[in-house]
Amino acid sequence: MPEQRAPPAEWDLAPAVEPVAAADPEPDSDVPRDVREYKRFSKMDGAQYDRVNEFLRDRTYITAREWAIARLCADFRTETGVEMTKIGENLPELVPFMTDTYSPQAVNQARSAFEDKVRKAGATFLYGAMCDFFTADELDDLMYEVTEVAKFLLEVEGVDLAVEEELAAEERISTVMRDVRSASDELRHDGTECPNCGHEFGGD
Repeated sequence: MPEQRAPPAEWDLAPAVEPVAAADPEPDSDVPRDVREYKRFSKMDGAQYDRVNEFLRDRTYITAREWAIARLCADFRTETGVEMTKIGENLPELVPFMTDTYSPQAVNQARSAFEDKVRKAGATFLYGAMCDFFTADELDDLMYEVTEVAKFLLEVEGVDLAVEEELAAEERISTVMRDVRSASDELRHDGTECPNCGHEFGGD
């Protein structure tokens, strides 16, 4: 069995939203305190939406809008659900490259679009890894490339990844992909009869 990896939500040890004490008075401001203190995208001050969108379009299936809102939905999740009204009304304050407010419905649509694209991209990638289109070395190169893009997005969001953590994560991912490739070999050949000699291939 491959080593069980911690879910991405557990990688960020420094939350971008600090808990707000219930007794703290709210300053004279229309912007909630947790919104004012949100620093997730602070490294992108001055960034333009079109430039961010172009970068993502070249390397992923998601748009800048979907990326930002998916991150916000994860950060502003409560026990009763996602604070979509807060996200939409304060979007320009939360994300430097977003300039318009959104309705709760628009926030939900962007989140749903992100989820759909991740699911479809995951199925596409896994099929590519399992169908024997890539050699083992090519798959390693592919995993390195996509991991670098993912790490860059995390770093832009404010996640501080130590070198040791990066190396450990890459090794865990490589181990999982080797197991996927091995399992797919067994799946493709288990019980398959050679059309030339009639030999039956087993799982081994």
